[in-house]
Amino acid sequence: MRCHLRRLLSAACLVCAAFAAAPLRAAELALMCTGVGQEMALCREAADDWAKRHGHTVRIVTAPNDASARLALVQQWLSAGSDQVDVLQVDVVWPGLLAAHLLDLRPHARGQEQQHFEGFVANNTIDGRLVAMPWFANAGLLFYRADLLKKHGRPVPATWAALTETAEAIQRAERAAGDDQLWGYVWQGRAYEGLTCNALEWVASHGGGTVVEADGRVSVRNPQAEAALRTAAGWVGRITPKAVLNYAEEESRLVFQSGRAVFMRNWPYAWALAQAEGSAIRGKVGVALLPRGEGAAGAAKARHAAALGGEALAVSKYSKHPALAAELVLHMTSAAAQKSRALRASFNPTRPALYADAEILQANPFMGELADTFRSAVPRPTAATGTRYNQVSHAFWNAAHDVLSGKAEAGAALRRLERGLARLRRGGTWK
Repeated sequence: MRCHLRRLLSAACLVCAAFAAAPLRAAELALMCTGVGQEMALCREAADDWAKRHGHTVRIVTAPNDASARLALVQQWLSAGSDQVDVLQVDVVWPGLLAAHLLDLRPHARGQEQQHFEGFVANNTIDGRLVAMPWFANAGLLFYRADLLKKHGRPVPATWAALTETAEAIQRAERAAGDDQLWGYVWQGRAYEGLTCNALEWVASHGGGTVVEADGRVSVRNPQAEAALRTAAGWVGRITPKAVLNYAEEESRLVFQSGRAVFMRNWPYAWALAQAEGSAIRGKVGVALLPRGEGAAGAAKARHAAALGGEALAVSKYSKHPALAAELVLHMTSAAAQKSRALRASFNPTRPALYADAEILQANPFMGELADTFRSAVPRPTAATGTRYNQVSHAFWNAAHDVLSGKAEAGAALRRLERGLARLRRGGTWK
């Protein structure tokens, strides 16, 4: 009898221990991720890792790769108060637009935000609330075919004029030798946020400002900005295929990675894919700063200019599980998770300490120079224009696209843009 009682007590203890080890109530969270390059696979793996550790499940919600389409979808969800997505992938320019719908992560972060680049944390802090946690950093880079530059005895171009001349010379020589599909330079020319980044880099690198300055002043109509857009328009059909007017990141990467372009402007994620096994250009690629402008107009202000980009993770305030969603965000933006993404897919960390990590630098030699780039990259005018940034960007990319496609001359397009932005800035303020 006593032995039987002991067995019953032992069984009861095992049952209690099992319940104690398991969460009282498993939850399902929905996480939004895009699929640029390896992004979806890495997002899914990190989410699954957290879910297995804590006994929950994470459902991945696939979002459009096009940032503009993704923003429209996110705004639709949030304005409806939908709880169908708990964790949102947020572009660097969105916090001011979406802040009212996002959870303050500072109480959940327990000081972890202090381990990220200060500028990114400041970007994600609206009215004292940390509405998104930095996930990965981006800055526009010039990718080039090191083998073709060596073959033709050409240095990496430091100016746009040098890039144009080098791209045209190599394109002409290689086509004459039988490679009739080679182009000189590919980039993102579709009428969307990616074109805003490209055009901002052209304008800023020529000394033409940042469309709207920090004090709210509209500055886009100037000789340097006109020169920048005319230069880019001159590439189309010459060293750049006309199809670039419908290229986003992946379209330009696929052309470059298939060996059909000498130069490419893209984000750092393209490095790991270009060097991956099976890539047609593996071991043949270099990375450099984007060229600077030159010439009499604005020459003193000409500089290398890379648009600041990046993504963060935010928790919808309509989530049924806000505390768990915040834990998932902290896991996915942790030092370990960011190091894994850097090693496997060349995603740039938002934690300065990781830029001194020997393993990361061995896998991504160019990252050693990027910490300073992220501290000084050209931001889009989100802080100055607040909730109207999306309208400002839309107007800017449409003006640039009109010039690139030959629908408008640069001067006329910028005059119309200036008038349109003045109307948006009602009463002399963007608020």
